[in-house]
Parts: sequence; C-alpha cells; structure tokens
Amino acid sequence: MAPVSMPVKNIKARHLIGAFIVLPALFWYVATPVVRVHYSKEATDELRVIWNTQHNIHKEGMLPGQGTYDTGHIFSNEKFFMNFDWWNEKSLRRCIAITPKWGGVIDIYLDGRGRIETAKTGPDVIARLKRCEGDADPFRP
Repeated sequence: MAPVSMPVKNIKARHLIGAFIVLPALFWYVATPVVRVHYSKEATDELRVIWNTQHNIHKEGMLPGQGTYDTGHIFSNEKFFMNFDWWNEKSLRRCIAITPKWGGVIDIYLDGRGRIETAKTGPDVIARLKRCEGDADPFRP
C-alpha cells in the first residue's frame, strides 16, 4: 500500500480554519460570568425568584435543595446590572444587586429561612452583593 501524501499547506489551512471556529466559542464559554444561587435542603418553603440581567428577565420557582443560575455579560459597561429577587408565600422578600466576576463563577447560598448564608458564601462573593435600593437587608431576618 502506498503512503498517502497531503500537502503541508492544506493541513495548516485546516488547522487555522478549525482554530478560528473553535477559539471564539471557547473564549465565549470560559469568559462568560456565571452566578449560581443554592437553596438549603433544610428549608420548608418554595421560593419564587426573578433574575433581571440588563432587562433580560426570567421567573422561576426554587424548591428546597435546588439551585438556579444566570449569566452576565462578557463585555459589560457602567450601565450593566444584575438583580436577583426572591420571596416565599409567608413574608420573606429580598433582592440583591450582583456584580458578576468576569470569567468566573459566583456561588451564593441561601439558608433554610431564605437569608444569604454568610458562613457558606465566601467573603469575596459577599463583597460583590449589594442590597437593592428600597428593599430589606438580605443578610438579616
């Protein structure tokens, strides 16, 4: 059997074209900031949640032990905002403004009463959270 020869130029061109296709998608996947919220398994109430990321709004429910997430913008500007609202049927209603970490993941933990669990949520994450204007402090009962 005779060896098959392929010109080096064709091999290099294929690799370059493949790189131009794969690298932007890989960059987009790695650089997109992600915020995840975890709800304690010890909780008893379902939470209703709203993500508002630069006017891209979606609503969902979160049962005890479940989590939710949203992604930020890779190239955000000074007008960028990300808010997370959550409440239950009783009286809890909270909102936080989040500054996502470029190219990273932020994990926020809620305790059984729906408050931000400061023992599990890292201090670097807490520094990226602010109370929404006019709402109750999300760290207090």
